[in-house]
Amino acid sequence: MSDIPAKARASPWHALWNSPMLLLSLTALMFAGHSVVGRLAVGEIAPMTLTCARWGLALILLGFAARGNFRRDLAVLRPRWIFIVAMGALGFTAFNALFYSAAHRTSALNLSILQGAIPAFVLIGARLVFGVRVTGWQAFGTFITMVGVVAIAAQGDLARLLALAFNGGDLMMLLACVFYAGYTIGLRDRPQLSGLGFLTAMAAVAFVTSIPLLALEVFNGAFILPTLKGLGVLLYAALLPSLLAQIFYMRGVELIGPGRAGVYVNLVPVFGALLAVALLGEAFAPFHVVALILVVAGIALAQRAVRPGFTSS
Repeated sequence: MSDIPAKARASPWHALWNSPMLLLSLTALMFAGHSVVGRLAVGEIAPMTLTCARWGLALILLGFAARGNFRRDLAVLRPRWIFIVAMGALGFTAFNALFYSAAHRTSALNLSILQGAIPAFVLIGARLVFGVRVTGWQAFGTFITMVGVVAIAAQGDLARLLALAFNGGDLMMLLACVFYAGYTIGLRDRPQLSGLGFLTAMAAVAFVTSIPLLALEVFNGAFILPTLKGLGVLLYAALLPSLLAQIFYMRGVELIGPGRAGVYVNLVPVFGALLAVALLGEAFAPFHVVALILVVAGIALAQRAVRPGFTSS
């Protein structure tokens, strides 16, 4: 610390860069804002156009930032190329394609709260794939979270639940959460290279694998020329959740470990719900309140078993 000038240590950026609470809270806010942006994209920029262009723009920026370690990272990535393609295609391309498509069919409020299911899916997947032991609190928390998710999918209507008549957009979002949970579980076995290099490789795969989706969108006549608002949505998606939020999250994990950092995912549905109501004027129905409480409480209960400073293997 003594090698850093006092003026630099006092700068707002230095304070932010060394505050895990601020870094991770801002990360959650940027991801929550993505739900609002997804709704704003409707009619302004087509879903697959947004998916492809988002990762194309992010790739340019990430490639420039990671260029110094390109050869070393490439040597590590080449033997694991199948793993890299699968991770990028599922976690980035499939998730975002489904996310933006779901935004045409459901509310930003639902998109935000349903993302709270990701930690529960991760816990279930880790148990099934790696045999990770699940504690009683984790099992109970997962159950509570899934009850909240079902409440959203059924729109608070028991008759809809019994008839299995769910909103198509909500189901698409749930499938997107399953894909992202699979990506998260896969991170346990990711190649040993810098976080920036890995993120660049993921962005490259996401861009390439989203090109066929864009071509299909054009072929089906669903392409629309992006409006100014659509371009604004694209910039937000490329610069904040794709780039800045990822860097902030990696730094937060570096400071306090993934176990404690993961707790901040609780804020995504909370921030998302507040933004959807405040910025889009979406109605906050009673079942939204119940679902939000259940999802956040379930995640919090599941996190009781996480030890401070825990780092995954």
